Amino acid sequence: MTYLATTGRRDDAPASPPTGGGAGRRVPATVIALGTVSLVTDVSSEMVTAVLPLYLVVGLGLSPLQFGFLDGLFNGASALVRLIGGHAADRGGRHKRIAGIGYLLSACSRLGLLLAGGATAGLATALAADRIGKGIRTAPRDALISLSGPPETLGRSFGVHRAMDTTGALLGPLAAFAVLWATADAYDAVFVVSFCIGLLGVLVLLLYVPGGRAETRATPVRTKRFAALRDRAFRRVLAAAGLLGAATVGDSFVYLLLQRELDLSPGWFPLLPLGVAASYLLLAVPAGRIADRVGRRLPFLCGHLALLGVYTVLLTPLRPVAIVLVLVLLGVFYAATDGVLMALAGPVLPASGRAGGLALLQTGQALTRLLGTAGFGAAWTLWGQRPALYAALALLTLALTGAWLLLRHPSSPEGTAA
Repeated sequence: MTYLATTGRRDDAPASPPTGGGAGRRVPATVIALGTVSLVTDVSSEMVTAVLPLYLVVGLGLSPLQFGFLDGLFNGASALVRLIGGHAADRGGRHKRIAGIGYLLSACSRLGLLLAGGATAGLATALAADRIGKGIRTAPRDALISLSGPPETLGRSFGVHRAMDTTGALLGPLAAFAVLWATADAYDAVFVVSFCIGLLGVLVLLLYVPGGRAETRATPVRTKRFAALRDRAFRRVLAAAGLLGAATVGDSFVYLLLQRELDLSPGWFPLLPLGVAASYLLLAVPAGRIADRVGRRLPFLCGHLALLGVYTVLLTPLRPVAIVLVLVLLGVFYAATDGVLMALAGPVLPASGRAGGLALLQTGQALTRLLGTAGFGAAWTLWGQRPALYAALALLTLALTGAWLLLRHPSSPEGTAA
């Protein structure tokens, strides 16, 4: 399924100037369907994420070391798998099929948690299956979004999708605690309900996302691994994203700094990510619309300026109002960078290699962010939190300068600096 098939226009052709109103400005039905799939799936996955620490540590009695191992596996297993999912989706245009496999694998992992009992190996397998499923589906899903409409509306399309996705992330913990309340803390019931909701997401994908029959009739396209690296414009986007990712501090450290400086009650700590998610939800669509109007590089860089603002606020004497400011700035950061980066890179890549290219970009960004988070943790341990924050502030400033120089080059997307 490509935009070429319905309009006669190449997916990788330069975008025409946006026009006001009209059908071309509406979000494609495919994006709404994929947003619904992501919303339902995130309800399912966040139900598990919300109760997992309590289930493993309190319910099963795992030690902090065992929980740390499983938590790292839960969050890190998807990075390299994205490359496999993206390359497989590009072979014959099987974006929907590969995405469906990823969604189904994540849904079935809930049953794995149910059947594992207290066995660490079984729990690790189930959690790895969930993250592998997420890794497989992410790039094909984003490729489907970028191929579903004209390039000049991609910012809005990704903004709508990310807003729906975040809605699911907000509803998931509420659903989990509702199930626990109704079943007198029966964790097994959470896993069963999560499995059923996950299957509902797969069903929505099969019924409402186009591409099923068309995929089987498509002429197979053989794509070389990492073929996207041959494109100079894509290499500049990849380098800019990697440079900025390496200067990014993980959200957990930000929340921990807020808790320590303001002496927050532990009961308030879980609400901090929800505040960021709410801010992201409200800002994702407006950020996408702005990116379509002014160009995607400027919002992407401004999003990192918001992150720079987070570090600056954390270095000042904090008052309770700083919590709201930090959470809003983090929401701005994600709204202006997550979907906007995909909208920036998508039109650069040909339709036949779109999923593989986006997977390469997502993996590179994830690995450099992991490097940045680990580096901040090491700096905090060696120097203390304030020197580590000053170092993060300096590194992000340098990274922003480098990214601006990379993206303002004539060979980068959108021609000249936005």
